[in-house]
Formats: sequence, structure tokens, C-alpha cells
Amino acid sequence: MATDYDELRSDVKESQHNSLEALRSANTSDARSVGRELDEAETVDGVDLPGDFIAEELIVQVIPQADDEFTCYSCFLVRHRSQVARQKNGQIYCVECEG
Repeated sequence: MATDYDELRSDVKESQHNSLEALRSANTSDARSVGRELDEAETVDGVDLPGDFIAEELIVQVIPQADDEFTCYSCFLVRHRSQVARQKNGQIYCVECEG
């Protein structure tokens, strides 16, 4: 007798049918309650999680690069001239990147 190996087994068919019936009979919540649950999940102990817009200005003092400093072409960090490892075609690399 030939066996069709592509056909679902009877126990799998039955479990799929049972799970579908369970989903249909489950209590469905409305969109507002889902939204409320998501809003409650966003706050932990009354503190907003990152991602919310905060209307505050960040004030940073920008200090220009000094004469004895350079910007590494590999890591883009500003370093002191004593940390120059090599210069090639006008590009300067630090000791850590060449290390």
C-alpha cells in the first residue's frame, strides 16, 4: 500500500482544529484595551522609557581642535600629536589604530 508522506497526520489535523476552536472561543479584547495595556507597558514604576520625546535643549560647549592635536583618519577621535603613528597622503593615523 502506498503512503502519502505529504499528507498531515491525523493527530496534527486534530490539534490544529482544536487550537483554532480555542482561538475562536477565547475572549477578544477591543482596540482601546490593547492600547491601554501598551501605554502601561511603556512606563516602569512611573518613569517613561527611552524613546519618548523630551522637549529639553542640550547645551554643549564646542572646543575647537588645538594646534597640537589631530583627528585620526581611522577612528575619527581627536588625539594629541604625540600619538601620531603614521601619515600617508595627508591622512594621519593614531597609535591605537595602527597598533
